[in-house]
Amino acid sequence: MSEQTAPRGPVLDEEQLDRLARYGAPERVEAGRSLYATGDDSYDFFVLLTASVDIVRDATALEPERLIYRGGPGDFLGELNLLTGQRVYLTARVVSAGEVVRLGAAALRRAMAEQGDIAESLLAAFRQRRDVFRAAAGSVLEIVGRPDTADTRELRTYAEQMLLPHSWHSTTSDHGHSLMASAALTTDDLPAAVIGGSVLRRAKPATVAGALGLTYRPDDRPVDIVVVGAGPAGLAAAVYAASEGLVTVLLDRTGPGGQAAKSPRIENYLGFPDGISGADLARLAMLQALKFGVRICSPSIVTGLELDDHGQPAVLLDDGVRITCRAVVAATGARYRRLDVPRWAAFEESGCIQYAATELDIRRLEGQPVMVVGGANSAGQAALSLAAGGATVNMITRGADIAARMSAYLADRIRAHPRVRVFTGATVRELAGDATLTSVIMEGPDGRRERLDCRALFCFIGADPVSAWLTGVARDDDGFVLTDSRVLAGASGAPLPFQTSAPRVFAIGDLRSGSAKRVATAVGDAAAALSSIHAVLARDGTGQDPAQP
Repeated sequence: MSEQTAPRGPVLDEEQLDRLARYGAPERVEAGRSLYATGDDSYDFFVLLTASVDIVRDATALEPERLIYRGGPGDFLGELNLLTGQRVYLTARVVSAGEVVRLGAAALRRAMAEQGDIAESLLAAFRQRRDVFRAAAGSVLEIVGRPDTADTRELRTYAEQMLLPHSWHSTTSDHGHSLMASAALTTDDLPAAVIGGSVLRRAKPATVAGALGLTYRPDDRPVDIVVVGAGPAGLAAAVYAASEGLVTVLLDRTGPGGQAAKSPRIENYLGFPDGISGADLARLAMLQALKFGVRICSPSIVTGLELDDHGQPAVLLDDGVRITCRAVVAATGARYRRLDVPRWAAFEESGCIQYAATELDIRRLEGQPVMVVGGANSAGQAALSLAAGGATVNMITRGADIAARMSAYLADRIRAHPRVRVFTGATVRELAGDATLTSVIMEGPDGRRERLDCRALFCFIGADPVSAWLTGVARDDDGFVLTDSRVLAGASGAPLPFQTSAPRVFAIGDLRSGSAKRVATAVGDAAAALSSIHAVLARDGTGQDPAQP
């Protein structure tokens, strides 16, 4: 086994290492000892004082043991799964005896909270090591499937959203063929995931999460806040809560980012003059949440809410787990609407109908005709991104003018783009094709129908609130959750901002009745809601000071 040296990323100087070591306990380790091993549920953070340690990927039936990285005195061990809680997928073996300092999870969180410069360096190093380990570790998580199916895209998107070290192989690639043969996979087994030699057939995000230890597992640590929904509102709420010392759990049924993660480019979000993709914004927010100790569990499907006689909430999961907490932040947003057109479900299943234009979609549709249905900002952003990627875009909207519901800068760019045609006052009537979509029949305002070539249809016609799980919480006629001034005053007086009819349940983002449906306002909701939460928790004598810095 030849030695390899992976880039360590940011390093800590001697003074920083000494400061960090004060949070842990020194111990001597002998050569041959494993500090942690593949398959462990969790592991500790180690500062290497005089010992040297190899990070290896264990041998599998197909590949021998592989050295990934050797850490020596003055280094530290750990990468992003120290924060995500992902099950260990590499082994740390001592090769030169010496002293180390061990920091458990709580000690590491405390050190990162109290030592800002160290936290910044560790987080940057963890991210870089994740990328290095992803490239070098080979078959930690391998996904194989047909690239044109919705199930495959769902699995790949989940792996990207959760920053999982993984590799993707199409059934049309040589490695895909070899992987299917070695794992005895048939087309009926796809998509499949191979994790440390174990094969998951017809893999779903939930089965992959279970195998990697990313689902919620109850422990003895009391929970202050459960945030349900990991779009911009939920991610922001989790960051603010955890950074202010509240033990925070963030649950999402698919993965961080929500609808915003599907946006190929957001150009009017403060602080990003060149724009940022929704996926990148979500990844940065997720890392920020992990930095402050948020426990992110996805997919976790919330099925209900319980309130005891004192209003103390508990969140119920579909696997029977019950999470008792001091307050709940509901940020489950809304679900995409679909057109009432024959064969819609079939083309949706085949992956020809999408509700977001991701980077994967933009790359695979270069030079192809596509259709975007809708007239708001999300539709405009998708149309421009697809056109920029080389697709020919037909944009269809029921309205008479795309500027009616779209930001002026987007409408102007769409009108000027040579690869975007806009049809106003139009409706989709038929979808054509066998296994895949080939064309769409559109009806114009004069009732005449026209067939347009189309390989993929992107639908942006609104959404309905995901609020059914909020048992006992008041909603409006459309199902959006009522908060603050829209809720009748109770025994404790007028509701606080973002407080629902259940005093310890708060609603933010697109889920809330009257929300502005923008990323910036969703994040603002979260910041304001945390002030209300602190005030409520302070009333029982055990909460934080409601006065905010």
